[in-house]
Amino acid sequence: MRYLITGGAGFIGSHLTDVLLARGDQVVVLDDLSTGRHDNIREHLTNPNFEFVMGSILNEAVVDDVVRRVDVVLHLAAAVGVELIVGRPLESLATNIRGSEIVLEKCHKYGRKVLVTSTSEIYGKNDSDLLSEEDDRILGSPLKTRWSYSEAKAIEEVLAYSYWREKGLPVVIVRLFNTVGPRQVGHYGMVVPRFVEQALKGAPISVYGDGTQRRCFCHVADVVRALLGLVDSREAEGQVFNVGANEEISIAALADTIIEQLGSDSAVVKVSYDDAYEEGFEDMPRRVPNTARVNALVGWQPQLRLKNIIADVAADISGRV
Repeated sequence: MRYLITGGAGFIGSHLTDVLLARGDQVVVLDDLSTGRHDNIREHLTNPNFEFVMGSILNEAVVDDVVRRVDVVLHLAAAVGVELIVGRPLESLATNIRGSEIVLEKCHKYGRKVLVTSTSEIYGKNDSDLLSEEDDRILGSPLKTRWSYSEAKAIEEVLAYSYWREKGLPVVIVRLFNTVGPRQVGHYGMVVPRFVEQALKGAPISVYGDGTQRRCFCHVADVVRALLGLVDSREAEGQVFNVGANEEISIAALADTIIEQLGSDSAVVKVSYDDAYEEGFEDMPRRVPNTARVNALVGWQPQLRLKNIIADVAADISGRV
């Protein structure tokens, strides 16, 4: 099979590229390197089954060309990370809405199956235990840029679902919950690589808010298994799936765990959301996925634990220094 991965030089996309090439598939990566990194795909540049196209999903002609030449599309390109969303909302909205619309238009034009990666941000402030795919969205004011990412990804989901329902386009939607692992960087508000890098340097670990907010972290290797299992399944078409771990931990406890596991002498420092992001920033007290649907369809569940994530992120960061 020949796959197109939009955002394929990014964190998750590059891991998908590795696995697909290793199993003998062909891969075309489309990435503008705005958040992706050339180093993530450098080892594949001489592989005859790999092609890198430097470009944006906002460029219709480029998207048309690459979609035409593949069998399946894995759409990961997006503006991601709280800091990027808050800092550059207009750019983020254009990428996440119009860019996705262009990708879906071209997939329909050429009849290409497409997997769309959405986000747990869809649920907004809904902190119910074990969030299920049909649960309600609870959002704050549209004037708070914090929620613009959730709105944009919701529109993307509606577009994708409508292409399946009205036009018969084979579409799979996946909502990712805090994917973490090697190659992820902390520049855009990603908490685990940021904490690990601070701990390795012995620098203060900056916990935003009071640290009681709870999250679940899933290793990128587990997520890649889920994505490929779902895109290869005919039964997954027209459905949405949560993909994530349900091992909960508070952000304060995460900082302490990283310090202990890495033997760091870093101190923990609390930073207000107003100082970290913007005045009036809102966060969620917890977010835990119900993954029964993906488990029932493709037998997926995460295999790697938080300690594996911390070890792999630390090794990756140490190798880059």
